[in-house]
Amino acid sequence: MKTLEHVVPTSSDVPVYLKLSMVTMVWGGTFVAGRILSGVLEPLLAASLRFSLASIALLLFLGLARIPLVRPTLRQVLQLAVLGFFGILFYNLCFFYGLQYVQASRASLIVALNPAVIGLASWGLFKERLGRWKVLGIGLCIGGAALVIISRDPSLLQSTAQGWRGDLLIFGCVLGWGIYSLFSRGLNDSLGPLQTVTWSILLGTAMLWLACMAAGEAQFEPLGGLDARQWLSLLYLGVLGSALAYIAWYDGIRRIGATRCGVFIALNPLTAVLLGALLLDERLTTLMGLGGGLILAGIFLCNKPLARSTQKAI
Repeated sequence: MKTLEHVVPTSSDVPVYLKLSMVTMVWGGTFVAGRILSGVLEPLLAASLRFSLASIALLLFLGLARIPLVRPTLRQVLQLAVLGFFGILFYNLCFFYGLQYVQASRASLIVALNPAVIGLASWGLFKERLGRWKVLGIGLCIGGAALVIISRDPSLLQSTAQGWRGDLLIFGCVLGWGIYSLFSRGLNDSLGPLQTVTWSILLGTAMLWLACMAAGEAQFEPLGGLDARQWLSLLYLGVLGSALAYIAWYDGIRRIGATRCGVFIALNPLTAVLLGALLLDERLTTLMGLGGGLILAGIFLCNKPLARSTQKAI
């Protein structure tokens, strides 16, 4: 019978926290990059190109590092296909189609629900312990993220006539990412984060291109009209926002668990606000500062050292 033991945070986890913070900061920019591309490329084509670039980056890295791509078993291939479907195909369909209906800021507000979804699913499916401090920390992260986003643009609380479609699609991102995060547990242990991410992205990319061709969106003429900002957005999404960020995310899950990783997603909107202040001279408000404080407090509570719990049978 398998057992799960509550992972106790230690000082050795600090590099993991820093890595996850950088990853979620990178992801904070993917909504802006996706919005830049949403008007010029069809959603399925944009997603297919994004993960084609991610696949090339991962294979180049493996080649340069002289790391062979392992041959998974049939059971592992099926598991990797599930990850590729939900984390790559399903997520990106929801992401790019959703951004056609809602602003990037509103989308990030919905994605801020990720910690709660991952935490509840971990508790319900894998019997992961959810103590009162974790629950409070998740709540503070969600509340802080919402406060940061809404204080930046109060009109986000108002939905347009077609806005419900975008909201529903972006919530699909939350569900897809939850599955991608939670059901990697065994593969991360047996294959490692690099191999798991590479295979899931390769399989997911193949699914995207099949869907793109089936929908008649595999038209490459629009690529000739992309300007420098749009090409940079595509590279940002593929190399930084997918290949590198996904590896770091899976490594974090392997080291500290999905629930404790999930709360770092709340840093996405905070990063967007800080970058706007530094690079675009946007104004910081007291409410933004309060929201940022709540996010940091929530992350601390979710990762604070706890007494080692007894082992629980699954």
